[in-house]
Amino acid sequence: MKAVRLYAAGDLRVEDIAPPPAPKSEEVRIAVTAAGICGSDLHNFRTGPWISRSPSVAGHEFAGTVRVLGEGVVGLSVGDAVVADSRVTCGVCAACRGGRPNVCEKLGFVGEACDGGFAEEVVLPATLLVKAPAEVEAAALAMAEPLAVALHAVKRLAVPAGSPVLIAGCGPIGGLAALVLAERNDGPLLVADRNADRAARVAEVTGARVVDLTADAVSAALGGASLLAVLDATGSPAVIDGLLDLVSPGGTLALVGIGHGSLAVDPVRLVEREIALAGCHAFTTELPEAVALMPKLESRLLALIDETIHLADVPAAYERLLAGRSVGLKTIIKPGTV
Repeated sequence: MKAVRLYAAGDLRVEDIAPPPAPKSEEVRIAVTAAGICGSDLHNFRTGPWISRSPSVAGHEFAGTVRVLGEGVVGLSVGDAVVADSRVTCGVCAACRGGRPNVCEKLGFVGEACDGGFAEEVVLPATLLVKAPAEVEAAALAMAEPLAVALHAVKRLAVPAGSPVLIAGCGPIGGLAALVLAERNDGPLLVADRNADRAARVAEVTGARVVDLTADAVSAALGGASLLAVLDATGSPAVIDGLLDLVSPGGTLALVGIGHGSLAVDPVRLVEREIALAGCHAFTTELPEAVALMPKLESRLLALIDETIHLADVPAAYERLLAGRSVGLKTIIKPGTV
């Protein structure tokens, strides 16, 4: 079968490999119907921080159809549509026992700790699969995992009722967070991105207003109202530093972007203005919630797709995305004929 495997930083190959073996007890073999390229996939390709085995079939955002059930699997049937949970956890550390598997001491991810979804088929533990609505387009289902990340980030941001929100970065997580907030928050929604086309796409789908990340632009957009909730989805230390000046006293800056470099923050900036910083990593219980939202959000999720490609096109897509050449949020891989 065709698969896309990461060997080392900068070394991504499209190859013919043997299909996965028959599933063991409590495992499921699925045919991948759609997979999404994540910013962390690009980050791992560029710098290799999460390469723990080589080669490994990449991809942790994907949906599929159950093909074979291992012994002891309950709750799933052959032919069911499923979405993959990306997290590989130990289940026994203090974080896991406390209901915070997203910060597991030994946290790994599908596509790194085990083979992922950039292939025609994959075998996963049944515990990493969530049954999905059969009527929802596979390309939308492949966005359930990043939608769960966005849901978790919005919960961590804890937007006060009626309060404005500013999202910096209209990539997949920022854009999906805007979609969640458009559904759940009754205050003004502002978005910013250096890619004007992508920001415009997010604004069109969510009803957000595009702004520049300057105090004057944000103040004008809000009519001078306090900005108590800001979400950074860029991971850029320079952007984050600027956002600390935009958030109003008593507000929260939530960080969900994965980037490079370090952030030098004078603690007095936080103390005197009572600014809270909230890190947001992966998700806890939000994946079933994201799957349940699929029928309602399907058309808007599909409207956010940038391109639909085949497995053979993945290396070129990585190059395009790393160069910032995208209009939509998500490049979707269809292992079959596109």
